[in-house]
Order: sequence, then structure tokens, then C-alpha cells
Amino acid sequence: MLEPYHGRVFDPCCGSGGMFVQSEKFVEAHQGRLDDISIYGQESNETTYKLCRMNLAIRGIDGSNIRWNPEGSFLNDAHRDLKADFVIANPPFNDSDWGGDLLRKDGRWQYGVPPTGNANFGWVQHFLYHLAPTGAAGFVLSNGSLSSNTSGEGEIRKALVEQDLVDCIVMLPTQLFYNTGIPACLWFLSRYKNGNKNRDRQGEVLFIDASELGYMVNRRNRAFADEDISKIADTYHEWKRDGGDYEDIKGFCKSATLEDIEKHNFVLTPGRYVGIPDEEEDGIPFEEKMGALTAQLAAQMKEAAELDEEIKIQLAKVGFDLEG
Repeated sequence: MLEPYHGRVFDPCCGSGGMFVQSEKFVEAHQGRLDDISIYGQESNETTYKLCRMNLAIRGIDGSNIRWNPEGSFLNDAHRDLKADFVIANPPFNDSDWGGDLLRKDGRWQYGVPPTGNANFGWVQHFLYHLAPTGAAGFVLSNGSLSSNTSGEGEIRKALVEQDLVDCIVMLPTQLFYNTGIPACLWFLSRYKNGNKNRDRQGEVLFIDASELGYMVNRRNRAFADEDISKIADTYHEWKRDGGDYEDIKGFCKSATLEDIEKHNFVLTPGRYVGIPDEEEDGIPFEEKMGALTAQLAAQMKEAAELDEEIKIQLAKVGFDLEG
């Protein structure tokens, strides 16, 4: 959805480099194009950092701007002066041990001081701090970030909306991640909605509810098919594109105004905006449907009674009397 195939790309919690190497197009765009593209990252786990450098090296991607320090991005920002064209990240969900008590007066908190017990809006503001004037960010957060009012989080979210930084919110289905069962969503922020190589979309936010998309790989995990990914990404691109072929789809996507969001007290849960999809009409009158369902239920109840009697008979044959 971000298409970060040029400029400066930054992930301040890059782990083993998954955000850099999981997209084939991203890898292809970076190979041998050091004059056009540069990536920056930071990781606090030394072993994971080494894995990241190896992941990048075997794919021909320059990893010289990936940094490690044990303090982490909040306490020891390794790219303090970086202003990136793209930020793409999957930060730890609801991290309570992030050093927030040491950073109450940090200059990054331009939209409100994040609570010490949850780093979600610390990450959001860290991303924004590192965005260039025409930059865009895409990242994963827990669903709680869309509606929480705990410890000032609602006020920070309100400020982000009022400053017109929120570009798109995507609700993801459950069971999509292997390492957590916490429901998640995608945030897309833009510092330059008045164009940004696309149409002027000031005062608009796109909501996409993808919670019903995907297929079950097994009993525990869900995955997106290529057509699911295309449906979400194409909707976003058409909404942004000047003269794009976008239209609201009830139950799936809605282009809302800041006034709409204010009416919902700045809660950004897509379901509040996209609505519930209309049930397909099959042309059968309600009375006829109810008659058929009632007859089916009566037949099933009769069959259940007959099965109960048969069970009693068979149990009696082996010495069990259910009525005794």
C-alpha cells in the first residue's frame, strides 16, 4: 500500500528485517539501486540485529544504516536527525516496558505525552518525528489504539485527526499473526495529504474493514490470498489517485470526513464508518421463508424424538433403564 520503492525507508523496530525483505517488489527495487533508495533501521536485540544484517546481505540490500544498541529507539535514537520518506514498522503491541517514565518531557511528543504503561502512541509519534515533510508511514498496531481513552490516548488520537495526519485505517481479521492473538489494524499517516504525488485529500480519512477477508490455513491461523491483498491495496490506491475509480462499499470501505470522525468522538474503528453490508435479497417473501423454516424445525424435532426413543430401546437391551 505504501509502495516504498524509492527515497529513504525507515523501520525503528526492524527486528530481523521482515519489513524490508518480505516484499519481492521491495527487494527488486533495492538491488543495485543505492543511488535511488536507502534503508535505515534500529534494533535493540543484538542477535536479531545480526539476523537482520544477514537477511539484507543475502538479498543484495545495503544494511550499513541498520543500527543496534541495547537501549532501543526511545531511549537512544540511533538516527536522531533522519527524516524519512517512508516509515514502515510492526512495533511491539501494547509494550509497557519502554522507558516512558524517563521521557515525560521528550520533544517527540508533539501531540500529547503517551502513557508510561503503553508505548503505542509513543511509537506513533516517534514515526511522525522521523517523517519528511512529504513522508508517509504505515504500521501495525493493536485494535485498542483505535478507541482507547486510557491515560490521554484518546486526546493524542484526537490531535492526530485534527492535524489531518491520518490517511487510512485498515481493520485486519483475527488469527492473522502467528506470535500473538491480539486483534490488529493498520495505520497509514501522511504529512502531505494536499497532493503527496496523489490527489488533494485534506479532511478525508479512508476506512477499510478487512476483518472478513482471508482464509484459514489451519484451525489456528488465517492468511490473506493475493486477491485479498489486491482488494485492500487497490482500494487505497484508487482513493488516493487523482481521478481514481473509488466508491464507498457498505461493509467494506468508507471515505469519511473529519466531521464524521468528530461525531464518533475520534474513535477510528472502521466498523463505525463502513456500516454493515446489506443482506442479499433472494426474492422469497418473508412469510414463505418463515413457513419453510418452521416446517424444517418441526421435522428436526420429530426426528430427534424418534432418535431418543431408539437410544432408550438400545440401552434397555444392555441393562440400562433411563426411566428407572
